[in-house]
Amino acid sequence: MWIKKNEIIKLSDDIRRIVDGRDIDLRDNREGVFSILKNDIHTLANLKNEQVDALRHDRDALKDTLANISHQLKTPLTSMCLMADLLETAQSEKQGAFIANIRTGLTRMEWLVSALLKLAKLDAGAVTFAGDRIDASELIGLALEPLQILLDVKNQTVVTIGEAEVFCDKHWTAEAISNIIKNASEHSPAGGEITVKSGENPICSWIAVTDSGKGISPSETARLFKRFEGSRSEKGYGVGLPLALAIMRGQNGDIQVDSGSGGATFMLKFYH
Repeated sequence: MWIKKNEIIKLSDDIRRIVDGRDIDLRDNREGVFSILKNDIHTLANLKNEQVDALRHDRDALKDTLANISHQLKTPLTSMCLMADLLETAQSEKQGAFIANIRTGLTRMEWLVSALLKLAKLDAGAVTFAGDRIDASELIGLALEPLQILLDVKNQTVVTIGEAEVFCDKHWTAEAISNIIKNASEHSPAGGEITVKSGENPICSWIAVTDSGKGISPSETARLFKRFEGSRSEKGYGVGLPLALAIMRGQNGDIQVDSGSGGATFMLKFYH
């Protein structure tokens, strides 16, 4: 098969335009090796464009995430700096309050930074989940350990019902459940009750956490798992629920939300 010189020159020009970012369609339905070559180049150019688009998306996502982190850290840091400046000249009864507020701020920032680091590891695919069969009661017990002070302060009780065996990574899954129960505590009244049920069906094992709050509106439900946006608490960062969802999806699981009546239910599903 003879290939005309002007066809080669045109193909060369088109390739240069593609390299410069132009959208050129090289597909050729004719028979022959030259047409196959043009179609292969077209496929390669499309793959390159998809990779470039993915890199731009990642860049924009990283830019947004850094801006959100900066915003979330700036407010408590400014507040703590102000209280630290006032500490020396404040009256003795005020000094104790300032110190308590600074400690509270540091604790919240420590939790935020820890959660963001875990999210970053999950986003980067740097987490290898272990797979073990574990009683749901053991997972719930692990999840409740870091929440005891919070529950005691609000005089809230946690009632566990049911039995199930869950195939998952124990520590990461306990982290996810802990964030869900923490969310339930923040939206239950002082003295309220949080119910944690577990069970199994032919499709999945599940753990369901129900608070005793006012429930969730449909508009809130749609934003619950959006990072930095979905928190229903004035003091929340909007990171705990997205972290829980990332952990569950990293293990081929999911979280289902039911606003219901008399409280919201978050069901963690572990598919068989």
